[in-house]
Amino acid sequence: MRLNEHGGSDAGPAVAHDFSSNASPLGPPPPLLAAVLGAERERYPDPAYTALRAQLGAATGVEPERVLPCSGGAEAIRRLSLAALLAGSRCVWVPQPGFGDYAAAALALNMKVRSYRSITELCQGLADADLVWVCEPCNPSGSTLSGEEWQALSLALQAAKASLAIDQAYEPLRLHGHSQLPADLAAQAWRLHCPNKALGLTGVRAAYLLAPAQADRLLAHAQAVAPSWVLSSEGCALLMHWHSEDTRRHLSEVRSVLRGWQAAQQQMLAELDWQQTPSCSNFWLARPSQALCLQRLRNSHNDGGIKLRDAQSFGLPGWVRLSVQPPESQAALRAALQEELKTQ
Repeated sequence: MRLNEHGGSDAGPAVAHDFSSNASPLGPPPPLLAAVLGAERERYPDPAYTALRAQLGAATGVEPERVLPCSGGAEAIRRLSLAALLAGSRCVWVPQPGFGDYAAAALALNMKVRSYRSITELCQGLADADLVWVCEPCNPSGSTLSGEEWQALSLALQAAKASLAIDQAYEPLRLHGHSQLPADLAAQAWRLHCPNKALGLTGVRAAYLLAPAQADRLLAHAQAVAPSWVLSSEGCALLMHWHSEDTRRHLSEVRSVLRGWQAAQQQMLAELDWQQTPSCSNFWLARPSQALCLQRLRNSHNDGGIKLRDAQSFGLPGWVRLSVQPPESQAALRAALQEELKTQ
């Protein structure tokens, strides 16, 4: 199993209908895009990111010194894992199924990796944990933790010494319900934010970690191991506009459109007898009624190619993860799937 396999771009030409990426298909708000395109490239950004950290801190209620700009979620995961190792951590717990980079980062540092399939299983093993990753909403399933599950985890953490890291990369495109994460637990956790997915700008590598107030030693290591100028001028511009009113309004409109598209897409797959899991987000897991040749869909040149995310690397053979895409892409997928059935 390849832990760090991803959806989205690959070595081939651009895909016309890419259901494999969790990024928004509706793109960024014009003011933010203009800021990214107009970013000053002639000189280095401020290496301390002083203004950016102050702005992100003010928007999130966190002191600026506890805001760590990162060059994307994967870099943040690697950096926090290394910082945890330097602070004495040896065992990392990761969700299964889940984003492979949590385990890959720990294994690269010869740390022990244990996986959990439920919060009950996690709580039972916390005595053996140093760093715990929770993805909320979870990739690849789009599932979310209930208030009772968060409460159980909070109580278990009080009796353990583990550091909690919550990956909130997919929170901005939560299409149904609201996060049940308690404010007091959030304040005690490391929180990872990756806005480029919700903005449809995954090519601009930009993210940030919010450190809890009680993590001075781990924070010092996370700051010490950060690369110089970890964030480009474009990434800095993206994050500077992330909490603007224009961006908030744009995301609200995006979520409204995606809800309608998602309902239609799920109905289309149901008519083709696909099994689908519940999801609060813009992506979910599905199992085709018959085996699919995903590479043949990817190589289809008549419509520019269709890509689905093979879930085998998540430990789910026969399943795919797919995201909400526009009606024209849904129509292309339906036609391709019907054509695929004819070949079987």
